[in-house]
Amino acid sequence: MQVLVRDNDVGQALRVLKKKLQREGLLREMKRRRSYEKPSERRAREKSEAVRRQRKALRKRLEREGY
Repeated sequence: MQVLVRDNDVGQALRVLKKKLQREGLLREMKRRRSYEKPSERRAREKSEAVRRQRKALRKRLEREGY
């Protein structure tokens, strides 16, 4: 990943970098790997993420269809 610093504006480059990291999901991944996660916790987390993705897809589909 690469971010260009223009006019020595490090603050702006840092904001761009954080936004890119967040879009890629790296911040969430690093936070999750900071400590050990039990297999049961992992399954519960993955299931809740799947439910969230399904709800989001359903919302988008209904919005496109005009409900």
